[in-house]
Amino acid sequence: EGPYYQRYAMLPYMIFSQALANKIPEAKIYSYRDGILLKAVYAILSQTNTAGKFFPVNDALKGMSYKSRELIKSVGIAYHFGGQDPRLLSVALNQGKVTLDDAGLSLAMGLANGKAKPFNIPSIQLTDGANGKQGGLGILRSTFEDGEASLVMKYTRQGGGHGHFDKLAFTYFHNENEVFQDYGSARWVNIEQKGGGRYLPENRSWAKQTIAHNTVVVNQKTQFNGIVKNANRFHGDPYFFKTGDEIQVMSAKENNAYGNTKMHRTMALIKHESFDAPVVLDVFRIQSDTINSYDLPYYYNGHVMLTNFDYQKESILSPLGEEHGYQHLWKTGEGSPSKNGTKLSWFNNDVFYSLTASSLESDKLLFARIGANDPNFNLRNDPAFIIRRENISGNTVFASTYEIHGKYSQVAEVGTNTYSSISSVEVVLNNNDYTVVKVTTVNKEVLFFAVSNNDNSVE
Repeated sequence: EGPYYQRYAMLPYMIFSQALANKIPEAKIYSYRDGILLKAVYAILSQTNTAGKFFPVNDALKGMSYKSRELIKSVGIAYHFGGQDPRLLSVALNQGKVTLDDAGLSLAMGLANGKAKPFNIPSIQLTDGANGKQGGLGILRSTFEDGEASLVMKYTRQGGGHGHFDKLAFTYFHNENEVFQDYGSARWVNIEQKGGGRYLPENRSWAKQTIAHNTVVVNQKTQFNGIVKNANRFHGDPYFFKTGDEIQVMSAKENNAYGNTKMHRTMALIKHESFDAPVVLDVFRIQSDTINSYDLPYYYNGHVMLTNFDYQKESILSPLGEEHGYQHLWKTGEGSPSKNGTKLSWFNNDVFYSLTASSLESDKLLFARIGANDPNFNLRNDPAFIIRRENISGNTVFASTYEIHGKYSQVAEVGTNTYSSISSVEVVLNNNDYTVVKVTTVNKEVLFFAVSNNDNSVE
């Protein structure tokens, strides 16, 4: 169900394990199943951004972090009974509290004795299911001068009733800022004015729907047709996960969400001398033996700065559709790709961001905003950009790059590196064996990225 619900569900296990460790130490509870209780603590800490907030997955509420009471308790237990890892002391220091028990005392003494070491979170793939054989969650991280870029791709199980229909969706963070966001849940916990603090109707009609996430929607329908019992039978398939200093790659497939239409997404986080910050390369390949239409939405945050295509802004707003979440999207504009593909740049929290995508001449480029058919103002009015590809027979590929670049000083009123460093993204080969993408920079450097579509062996 994701870290938001993991921190809720794990607390009774951790409290019971503490009692067992104190009263029946011969049970060696923290060695059980290769230390699964301790792994649970490290796993949830690995699903946080630079501010310690959990990555929003499924029915998550944004803002929940490792400063929650459940994690204060769990970190103390993990430190006291798990070998007194000095990295957990830095987490406790940021939490600002310890519990009044043996575990809290151990943390306090470790901090007082100056034993704390940084808790640097590596790139990691967390596998799903009781035995780790049912999909997973990939997290790539890369540090640079202006902090950390963290990329999350979801190819897990459904997550039961709290699950969203969002296989192969991604979120992207620059430090704690959402470059591309997951909406999370439509709910105000313990705020009585909003539905008594329970889930709002729009959680089902919007937040769970595929179009509410950064992943491909086929024929404007939600994955598994929005039926939980069908989705619960399947999971995404991890294909490749590899980390390194300059290039990190995660890749997964989803073969059940849309019947005979198969999806394969590969995302790379790349450090290169041509770029000031790590760049994301996203290759989303679709195979089908039917004629389909595809929407790939991007839920960006910020103010549009630049496009390389002409568009017409809507003067009268209308919903993008009638069901599967489309009824909650206002269409705010439409354009067509330029000959050099598609580029959208925006500005948020004093930093510039750019999306550069390959395009077909027939693609439609849609601007949208959440909030249609929302009579009680329950939804945030966040913006979206959608690449629509209609009436496609056979295979197709969406290839894109995402950049963090430049900044703006509000005091000096000066911007630096405000333009994208990438000129174009092209799909130069796509067959049963390989997909090859060409990235050209504004300085005329050419980079090629190849994905083996059937052989995921590691050399």
